[in-house]
Amino acid sequence: MPVRLLSRDPRAAGVAVAVASAIFFGGSGPFAKPLINAGLSPLHVAWLRLAGGALVMLPIALRHASALRRAPGLIIGYGLFAVAGVQVSYFAAIATVPVGVALLIEFLGPVLVLGWIRFVRRAPVSRSAVTGVLLAVVGLAFVVELFSGLSFNPLGLLLSLGAAACQATYFLLSDSTEDVNPFALAGFGLLVGAAAVTALARPWEIDLALLAGSVELAGHHVPAIGAVAWVVLGSTVLAYLTGIVAVRRLSPQIAGAVAFLEPVVATVLAWVLLSEELGPAQLVGGALILVGAYVAQRAAPADRATGTAGALETPAG
Repeated sequence: MPVRLLSRDPRAAGVAVAVASAIFFGGSGPFAKPLINAGLSPLHVAWLRLAGGALVMLPIALRHASALRRAPGLIIGYGLFAVAGVQVSYFAAIATVPVGVALLIEFLGPVLVLGWIRFVRRAPVSRSAVTGVLLAVVGLAFVVELFSGLSFNPLGLLLSLGAAACQATYFLLSDSTEDVNPFALAGFGLLVGAAAVTALARPWEIDLALLAGSVELAGHHVPAIGAVAWVVLGSTVLAYLTGIVAVRRLSPQIAGAVAFLEPVVATVLAWVLLSEELGPAQLVGGALILVGAYVAQRAAPADRATGTAGALETPAG
């Protein structure tokens, strides 16, 4: 009976798929960090994720090859910022700060978009947008425990902000009038991102013995290649594909709102799998960031702040 009800209500099915996408994306950090702790560099983990995802998505991308000729700038920008930039910054950040903290800061992307619209484009923004920005900034102060002297690694926090800036760049790229099939954007974006990270990561230097070994998750030793498989298939391929389906069944705005579950999922998984706990002040701050970022995203012009970004960008995790 539940299956029939879902099939008769496309909106309910869309919400379920959007939640699945948030879960898949949210699982990338908690499964990637044990690989980093085992000795792989953040760049190598990012390359494994992007190259593996690009390989799986290649047949889909080739079916939409015309998109590459029609909108090369948009695809290259998406690949460099929303894919490569976000992943490298995020994985480098979680090497030094908790997964939940890095992802909460990354979700300041919509706030940065509003800053760009107001101070660079010099366009007016609404009072609700300003309210969202203020909530997010106050939340950030709580998350990083600014009142007690900044309790986290400053470099990790800067890298998290770098991920937020890359996420914001994709939101701004959505202002383009070029109509690109989202499957093509995801597939070619992963290809561009993998190519860019290859030049930095030098994957031929990966210690294959580490991949043949094990990593620690929730106090248990699991095969490292299993964590890699989840990061590639679950947190990349399935995350992007379910995100695309969610946008098509719902709307970018609604799918984007559901995507704000991602930091919650990541924080819970990091607590269960990595024993990373956030204090009460950080949890309050995280809630303020998510509420503020959500208000900011809803207040910004729809064609600039959402586009397909609601489901495709949360490529963070």
